[in-house]
Amino acid sequence: MFDIERWQEIFDTIRKNKLRTFLTGLSVASGIFILVILLGFGQGLQNGIEQEFKQDAATSVWVWPGVTSKEYKGLNPGRRIQLTNDNYETSNVLLNDAIEYESARIFVGGITVNYGKEALVYSIQGVSSQFQFIENAKMVEGRFINYQDEIGTSKVAVVGRKIRTDVFNKVETPVGEFIEISGIPFKVIGVYSEYEDREEERIYIPISTAQKVFNGGNRVNNMSYTLPPMENFDEAVAQATKFKNELRSHLQQTLTIAPDDTGALEVWSAMEEAKRYYGLTGNIKLFFWFVGICTIIAGVVGVSNIMLIVVKERTKEIGIRKALGAKPWSIVGMILHEAVFVTAISGFTGLIFSMGILEILGPNIEVDYILNPSVNFKVAISTVLVLILAGAVAGFFPAWRAARIQTINALRDE
Repeated sequence: MFDIERWQEIFDTIRKNKLRTFLTGLSVASGIFILVILLGFGQGLQNGIEQEFKQDAATSVWVWPGVTSKEYKGLNPGRRIQLTNDNYETSNVLLNDAIEYESARIFVGGITVNYGKEALVYSIQGVSSQFQFIENAKMVEGRFINYQDEIGTSKVAVVGRKIRTDVFNKVETPVGEFIEISGIPFKVIGVYSEYEDREEERIYIPISTAQKVFNGGNRVNNMSYTLPPMENFDEAVAQATKFKNELRSHLQQTLTIAPDDTGALEVWSAMEEAKRYYGLTGNIKLFFWFVGICTIIAGVVGVSNIMLIVVKERTKEIGIRKALGAKPWSIVGMILHEAVFVTAISGFTGLIFSMGILEILGPNIEVDYILNPSVNFKVAISTVLVLILAGAVAGFFPAWRAARIQTINALRDE
């Protein structure tokens, strides 16, 4: 039941102690504000890391050759490892059941690229038809390289959207246009897009064409794979780890590399890397929660202390109320009411202010590994409700102390 006299008492107490109430409310509001901002940046960190991993397929596994650092089976250290078509094909046969998509890649160097009279400074890479799915490239015009292009060593090229904007801005579409690579005409058959501009500064041609036309022989610069999706994250990580270890072991035996020579061959798994980063993100979020909750506790303790002061100041008034027949629980309710009111108003003020800042500034924050800091509204509301409950608990003990004051002692209080 709404008790207008109770509210009048609360507002009268607040008016008499404006500064004290303001500082108490500020400590509570700042606690919620800090917690929400920290949780927002924790979510922003997770969003940023997820965005980084979206650049390639989530289950991708990549292989790069390096230089041996250890003597093995009579071979001296310092050998530069070179992958070949045979390494790629035998690996595919051995691990075929675990592979979703596969592609070798070769970087074409020592060439010139021209479109008409304009010289282009973009990298040329030879890839297979399945590389589109490994790299997570989206076709915006035309098509990607297909199997027929590979077996026919076709002179076709796929360009990035940034190249399309920078070079082919005077034509309706670059599809059907020709570029010259070291004087050899290649027909543009498609335009792809990626998550970052730098990923769109590549020109893809069939790997068979890159090897035969540009003296690549049977050499391969790296190998890449994706694995079939699994039902949950842990199963996907376990699958990626098993595949990575089997692939590394096979290549080490084929290329005569010591099993513990980590520099000779790098096998990188997106799932294992994601697990490491997500674990780090989870720990950072826990730390943010710890800091925020400690700040809130400090505010709640402040509310409890203020209520103790209020009880002390109103001791005589409480004695008069009890002498007039006030029940102990009505005294408790009076003190609790004020504690909950101050905590609730302060908590929602801090919540609204922090959510407003995240809503306005969050989408505009462009920092490495932090993307669109935000907080789930239900989590934020739940936090404030817990805070109000904590405020009630904090106010209960001063209220209970007030209810237990002996009437005669309260009337004697000066």
